[in-house]
Amino acid sequence: MAEEYVLYRYTPSLVAAILAIIVFTVLSALHTYRMIRSRLLFCLPFTIGGIFELIGYVGRAIGHADPVSLPPYILQSILILVAPALFAATIYMTLGRIIRATHAEAYSPIRVNWLTKIFVFGDVLSFCTQGAGGGQLAAGDPDKVKQGQNIILGGLFLQIVIFGLFVLVSFIFHQRLRKQPTGESLVNNLRWQKMMGALYVVSAIILVRNIFRVVEYVGGNDGPLLRVEWPIYVFDALLMAATMAVWGLWYPTVIRPRGTKIGAAETGVPLPNVDIVEQEYKPGVSAGTS
Repeated sequence: MAEEYVLYRYTPSLVAAILAIIVFTVLSALHTYRMIRSRLLFCLPFTIGGIFELIGYVGRAIGHADPVSLPPYILQSILILVAPALFAATIYMTLGRIIRATHAEAYSPIRVNWLTKIFVFGDVLSFCTQGAGGGQLAAGDPDKVKQGQNIILGGLFLQIVIFGLFVLVSFIFHQRLRKQPTGESLVNNLRWQKMMGALYVVSAIILVRNIFRVVEYVGGNDGPLLRVEWPIYVFDALLMAATMAVWGLWYPTVIRPRGTKIGAAETGVPLPNVDIVEQEYKPGVSAGTS
């Protein structure tokens, strides 16, 4: 006979949940402000992800008062689980904008017109898979719950693979552009390398979080990571707050030259007094050589 599924094997901490709510409220407000001010609507998924985190920890706060209530448990399980997939969607789209802003489409291992579509599609598939698995947890039946956990694992593995491929593509593009800079990439205040650094940092943080989640679900409902509460705050809440903080500090506006009008860098309008270098990537050939 299957073991009964237990929502929490501890009483959720109200203090920890309130601290998480405060942190994600502040970070979500920051991202909302920056998105509206810069009019970078492709950052909307990232902002929504922060709101998901906020609402998820509200569910954990409610769980402190009523740890056997299913709705707040499902709320926090699903929203905290899928929020990083929304962060990822904006991260993927940012790479495409860096490539266009530097006029370095030829250096991308994947055609830039397909790059964003491929990664975002994979991200949406991962999001839906994890969400569907999380929905199975509401069944209460141990067999369906186990099935839901396996579906979630599949979604997490998919997200890890997509992120790994994304980092590889980003690294190849980055190295090619450093070796053969385009005219646009040499503009002093077009801070594309700083944005690439931010991409690497947040990608690494989300990868660590996803690996933690995989280990958590592999262990099952009675596994060691679900018998205590601190892991979800150390390896999920703290890491996702760090992701939002890094992205809020190095917002995608850094790839827009200072002094340009809103949207100029994204539309690909050439900057004044800059010689645009259109070239194919040729391994071993430095910029300025023939």
